[in-house]
Amino acid sequence: MPVGSRDRRSRKAGDLMLHVGVISDTHGLLRPQAVAALRGCPMIIHAGDVGRPEILDELRRVAPVFAVRGNVDNGPWALQLPDTEIVQVEDHLLHVLHDVNALNLDPHTAGFRAVIAGHSHQPKINPGSAGPRRFNLPVSVGRLMVSGAELEAEIINLDL
Repeated sequence: MPVGSRDRRSRKAGDLMLHVGVISDTHGLLRPQAVAALRGCPMIIHAGDVGRPEILDELRRVAPVFAVRGNVDNGPWALQLPDTEIVQVEDHLLHVLHDVNALNLDPHTAGFRAVIAGHSHQPKINPGSAGPRRFNLPVSVGRLMVSGAELEAEIINLDL
């Protein structure tokens, strides 16, 4: 496991479909619309650029949080965040990091079903940016639906 990594595994939820909340690039701003979109998820993954520790505290009021450090996460509080996180949901291993360009392994060969990343603010392989609007990109969060062997991602554009 790379330096700065942590391996935390979730409990199995049986045959129910799990909706895992995915958020990144809050940059110190947690919008009420993002919290509402994540409510009801049994866990939340934050793919970095949290901005300040209170963001994680507020997300933990919604569900347990797995978070990684992004390039704007500085100070003593941020040193507690790993560079990468391995999260198990059902039988699926997820590799979480902030910048996909720092990925130093082949996800498929390593046994990961998905890579969750932030940084680009584009809702493709990441949930986009839920914090201050950047460029002309949407403000969004994501949801990962897990049911048995199925894994499906959804991007939720927030109405602001």
